[in-house]
Amino acid sequence: MNGPELLRIVDAIHRDKSINKEVVFEGIEQAILSAARKHYGEDEVIEVHVERSSGHPTVKTNGVEVDSDALGELLGRVSAQTAKQVMIQKIREAERDALFDEYVDQRNQIVTGTVSKLEGGSSVINLGKVEGLLPRGEQIPGEGFRVGDRVRAIVLEVRKSGSRVKIILSRTHVEFVRRLFEIEIPEVSERIIEVRSLAREAGYRSKVAVSCFDNNIDAVGACVGVRGARIKNITGELGDEKIDIVRWNDSLQVLVPNALQPAEVEDVILCPMLGRVIVLVRDDQLSLAIGKRGQNVRLASKLVGWDIEVMTREELDEQLERAVQAFSETPGVTADLAESLVAQGFLSFDDLSVIEPDQLAEMGGLTEEQCDVVVEHAERESERLEQEQRQRRVQDKVHSNQEHDRQEQERRSPRVVEKVESVEVNEDAGIAVEVPQGIEHLASDGADPAAIGGDV
Repeated sequence: MNGPELLRIVDAIHRDKSINKEVVFEGIEQAILSAARKHYGEDEVIEVHVERSSGHPTVKTNGVEVDSDALGELLGRVSAQTAKQVMIQKIREAERDALFDEYVDQRNQIVTGTVSKLEGGSSVINLGKVEGLLPRGEQIPGEGFRVGDRVRAIVLEVRKSGSRVKIILSRTHVEFVRRLFEIEIPEVSERIIEVRSLAREAGYRSKVAVSCFDNNIDAVGACVGVRGARIKNITGELGDEKIDIVRWNDSLQVLVPNALQPAEVEDVILCPMLGRVIVLVRDDQLSLAIGKRGQNVRLASKLVGWDIEVMTREELDEQLERAVQAFSETPGVTADLAESLVAQGFLSFDDLSVIEPDQLAEMGGLTEEQCDVVVEHAERESERLEQEQRQRRVQDKVHSNQEHDRQEQERRSPRVVEKVESVEVNEDAGIAVEVPQGIEHLASDGADPAAIGGDV
């Protein structure tokens, strides 16, 4: 193997496999080294170098350079098979590394492929150079694929697995919605409209907060499109998942009501020490603000990054009164400190148990020991109340099951009650006979009531 021939091999591998030339040269050096060790033995000190410009290989054993005839004999003998195996392994590793680097750069980006096979609920997606796995847990609930279907998903994870690259795809990740917005809405891809925050429960509902640098452009309207054309394309890709587009505002007093739409909010109370927002609504808006199984308030909390607690003004007043009374009975807590804690949004012992001691000391002028006593008392009370609540839930469940069993038993064994309309007396026998409804008509036709009623 002469220098020009080796250079042609390197160049061909570089073009066909998209592998860096330096990696190919290192692979060739490793292959020659393996062949030389097999020829000269493991005890020899062997050095191999391939000149990058000329492609001429140089081999030294114990510091002495091997002449060209011996080198040609070395590379042409049986050890050439070993060199070939090493070279193939190096090329495979280089291909894997190139694919890994390519798809690592595409993480959280959308890729498109076709379903090549189905494996126990998961789908294997052919992406061209490599296959990606779309696990069942990363598919939108309710959707199913068949072999040959085209699929869009984001690259969730890329990792090396032996000589292969394993790519995990996702259609449930929140970034999938962001990338669809960039594809379907030009203003988003051009950064005229910015997606500021997202919250998603895949297959059911998403909330997307948007803003625009140009005041002349309606960010929400641009995302919806004419007659909803743009948003329909996105929801169609997501299996008709509902999407609420929210106008972003840096003020939580404005953003939180926007995030809770379509519910109408009366007031927003911020509790910075707890990272909580108390939202007051009317009675008729309470269920709408909370949403089905708490979905609306849960997504709104994720969107704004604060815990949101929705209640009516009457419920808030009751909680404030209970909290002040309970905190006032805590050892070391004065009435003024109790009111100060409630004013900061601490409405339960569970809230009080997570307060920082330095904050409590600053608010009440307490020592470190007194703060520890207050926090420990709050933790005990929180655990006690939680245990009582669990017991109540168990008892309620038992009562509910008993009531269900009773109703089921009544349904399976109905009682038949005849309505007695009149009582006639058989004067000959001196016996009173009960005549059910309908018997009177038969008796008037000449039938004997006693005979009709059976043996008396």
